[in-house]
Amino acid sequence: MTILQGAVLGLIQGIGEFLPISSSGHLLLAQKLMDIDANGAAMKMLSILLHVGTLIPVLIVFWKDWIDMILHPVRNKTLLLLIVASLPTLAIYLLAKKLIVINGPDGVLKGFEIFDSGWFLGASFLVTALFLLICDRLAIRQQKKPSSKPVRYIPAIVMGCFQGIGMIPGVSRSGSTILGGVSSGLNKTRAARFSFLMSAPAILGSLLMEGRDAIKEGYFKNMELFPSLIGVAVAAVTGFFAIRFMLKIIGKISLCWFSLYVAVIGIAVLLLQLAGSPRLPAFEIPSSPAEQKQAVQVQDQQADTESGQTESQPEDVVVLSTPQQTNQPEDIAPQDTAPQPIPIPEPEPQDFG
Repeated sequence: MTILQGAVLGLIQGIGEFLPISSSGHLLLAQKLMDIDANGAAMKMLSILLHVGTLIPVLIVFWKDWIDMILHPVRNKTLLLLIVASLPTLAIYLLAKKLIVINGPDGVLKGFEIFDSGWFLGASFLVTALFLLICDRLAIRQQKKPSSKPVRYIPAIVMGCFQGIGMIPGVSRSGSTILGGVSSGLNKTRAARFSFLMSAPAILGSLLMEGRDAIKEGYFKNMELFPSLIGVAVAAVTGFFAIRFMLKIIGKISLCWFSLYVAVIGIAVLLLQLAGSPRLPAFEIPSSPAEQKQAVQVQDQQADTESGQTESQPEDVVVLSTPQQTNQPEDIAPQDTAPQPIPIPEPEPQDFG
């Protein structure tokens, strides 16, 4: 991995984490287009560090909120609400990991791992576009009310459930949680603010799980230092400005513009997938090599059956007559069929005396 690639991935992570366009979906798409092995140890290590990069601006931008909720946990219930919001996300993650188990090309896939190959990427972007459209329609209705609800337990639980859906690559975490907040009575600004705060425990939880796997698999040995450091720095800086930007404009602009953008990306990706692009996986659930081989064998058998049926159909046959040959025993010499000379009788002598 080059330094430029690390910087590009950091830029995508920093912007996509807080703008409702899905950082995970854009990262996966960038890896496919730049031909980076997403399952490689270096990329997995970089993915962990990029999450650290986006955690830094959340701590910096909201530093007053963090200090207040830690020093006054009784008066300021935000910390408790963040814990409550994280519980549905954790429940969805564990439930999906238990119920969804398939044999993939690289082994057994559980839960949201089935989406890591990117086969559902185009459709995921379209889901994000739909979420943003719905959110924008609901936000317009909220503006007609005199005041919006503060963040309480019900909005926190609803936003936590939508955050669970946002674990699918291509489905925006921030867009999903903002929709959850607006649908439960919050205005867009409050929903966005609480959504950004929710990213901190979500990132910490992801770091714990992915960090454990990194230690177990020895990813640290394969870490590419300079590209990773550049990626983290770029993700932190761009994430800081992305949070500031969203908090400033979220209450003033329509989310339809973001919806239009991810819809175009989703349609383009889906068309490339259906066209069989070598850069993107096919739009189908990943299967194991044994299942792929079995599917190929079934297709071959069907093709053989169809070809056999075609050969068995009656056709017009032209019969050419050939001279018959007489079969003779091998120990009898064949008769000479050459033409024999016809004997000509000699004339009798005549007596003239």
